[in-house]
Parts: sequence; structure tokens; C-alpha cells
Amino acid sequence: MTRGVQGDRQGGRRNRKAELAAAAAELFGRRGFHAVGVNDIAAAAGVTGPALYRHFQNKQDVLGFVLLNGIDALAERLAGPVELAEADPAAALRPLLVTAAEVSIEQRALTALWRWQGRHLHQGDQKEIRRRVGALLGQWMTGLRRLRPPLDAGEADLLCFAVLSVFGSVGDHRVGLPAPEFASLLASLAESVVRAPIATGSAAPAWRGGPAQTRREELLTSATRLFRERGFPSVSMEDIGAATGIAGPSVYRHFASKSDILLAASRRMSDRLRWGLEESLSSAVDASDALRRLARSYVDTVMRSDDLIAVYTTELVNLPERDAKELRALQRGYVAEWVRLLQEARPSLSEPAARVTVHAALTIVNDLPRTGRLAGRPCLAAELAGLVSAVLGV
Repeated sequence: MTRGVQGDRQGGRRNRKAELAAAAAELFGRRGFHAVGVNDIAAAAGVTGPALYRHFQNKQDVLGFVLLNGIDALAERLAGPVELAEADPAAALRPLLVTAAEVSIEQRALTALWRWQGRHLHQGDQKEIRRRVGALLGQWMTGLRRLRPPLDAGEADLLCFAVLSVFGSVGDHRVGLPAPEFASLLASLAESVVRAPIATGSAAPAWRGGPAQTRREELLTSATRLFRERGFPSVSMEDIGAATGIAGPSVYRHFASKSDILLAASRRMSDRLRWGLEESLSSAVDASDALRRLARSYVDTVMRSDDLIAVYTTELVNLPERDAKELRALQRGYVAEWVRLLQEARPSLSEPAARVTVHAALTIVNDLPRTGRLAGRPCLAAELAGLVSAVLGV
């Protein structure tokens, strides 16, 4: 039986551990892992801080419990469709994808937790989550290769991880649709990935080059890498200086604070995305062509700015509110351009459906270059651009 994170009764007693986990999940999702303390979790569940330690050693244990339960729930719900897929992959495909979509939507908060807070887990929990997800993916890949026999193992990997990104994208936005419509749309987007042709060749447009590697640029590069790996609150100016080979106080000659470094990194990423958007629009013949060009541009920008895009999408909460508000508006404006073009290319799509579709496509590009098993694929840029086009339907 899957362990649930919802409060329930076991033999007439309240499942206090599950209640604590549910309270923690809500707080982690709303405030971020570092901003939540053990006493916050205890208070939200209506107990004292010491009472929490009867169930968990620390808040990392709580996070691990929440996420492992979520994976167990997904595996339990998918057991029937996966069993059917072993006998008839074609007949099982749609039920499998719809069920996975339903679970992703129902556990939207947990999906977001894994995507943005999973790096804070204990190493043992990270390994266990990868093991369980890997076992599930192994079943999917076996079914996929039976459904599409020409696929090799690497291509099946690519498509299965892209499908995971489609389902995981619901944790990146708050677009609302009626549950049946939402699940059907998400399943259709995942099916477009499953059936997508594997692209070949290079999809990288010309690049104008980055700034010269001055000391300031070295600091910016080191800081963004550390922010991505550890999270902004866990990195000090001394850490940034050490990673660049200079004394911590010397960092202040170039940046007044950590927030200034984060702001500089975020504005740089925003500028790169805006340049790619303008280039794509200026040379396109219609909305579909603009989206295909924009897909290639986005892939190239992300693959050349791996740390920057990770920081840009996860760490704005750590900026002063005025700066964070400015950058969130730029992010929304960028996505809105994709949505506008998609509705122009496919007028039957509602605005919410178009936004869900765009977020699914962008999440594939954000995720796959950071997936170790895929990062070394020689044609990954072309493959990603092809997957984006498949999801968008252009």
C-alpha cells in the first residue's frame, strides 16, 4: 500500500507523520525549502517543534518522505496501464498517458517540489528517487521500443525523458483548465512526443558570442553555477570568491552583494531570450515559421546558457521584490509572445490551452540538456527543436 501524505486515520489514531508531511509540502512549495524552518512545519500541522522530531530527523527527511510518497502514488496508479502495455503497447498508450497526466495534475504541488526543491534532499533520498523513477522509466522505454521498433535505446531515452518533462511542466505554471480537459490536453502533448520523428543535424543558429572573460565575468559564471548547484541561500560571497580563485572581500569590488550577482545573471538571460525572439520574428514568413525559428533560438540559448537559465527560472524569489517583479514581468512577456504566435498558427486553441502547450515545450528544452544520459547526444539541439515543434504542432 502506498504511503499517503494526506492526513488519515490508522486504527483510530491520526497519522501525524502524514499531516506533518502535507504541511511541509505546502510550505516548501509556497516559500521555498530554505525559507521554511522545522518550527514552521510543526506550527502548520498544529504540533510543537520537538514533536516533529519524533517522526523526522530534520526538514530534509520531511522533503524526502513527501517526494518518495509521490513517486509511489504515481507507480501505483500506473500499474494497470503499464501491465497492459506489456501485452499491447498500442492499446495501452493513451490510457497510460492519460493516467500519468491525471496524477501530475492532482499532485501538481509535489511535481513543483521535485523540480525546484529536489536538490535539497539527502543524497540517499536522491539516489532512491532516481532508482524508483529509473525503474518506472525502464518499463516505459521497453513499451516505447515495442511501439516503435526502429528506436534505439538512446532515442527511447530521449522520448521518455521528454514525456516526463511534459508532465512535469504543470509544476512550472498556474494555468487552470477543467480537470478532464487538462488531462486530455497533457496526454495529447505527451503522445505528440512519443510519436515525434527523431531529428538529425544541427539546429544551432549563429551566435554573436559572449562577453570577454574579465574577472567580473568569471565571478558571474562561478556564482551562477553555485546558485544552480546549491541554491542561492546556501552560497556565500566567500564561496563565490573561492570558486574564482580570489579572496571573498575582493568580490565586492565587482558586485555589491549576492543579490546584485543574481540580478545581473537574470537580466543577462532575459536579454539573450529577447534577442532570440526579435531575430525570429524579424525573419519569419508566418506564425508557424516564427515558432520553428524561435524553437531553434531557444534551444541554442539554453544550451549555451545552462546555469543562467536554471537560475533565471528558479531563483527570482531571492531578489528584492522590485527587481523580482520586473524580471517576472519579462518572463511572462516572453511566454506571452509564444502563446500569441501559437494561437495565430492554431486558432482553435484557447489561450489557456496554448499556454499549457507552450510551457510543456519550453520545459523539455529546460530539462533535457541537464539530464546526464542525454547531455552528450551529438544532435541534441536538433532533436530538442524537433520535439518543440512536435509539441506545438507546427
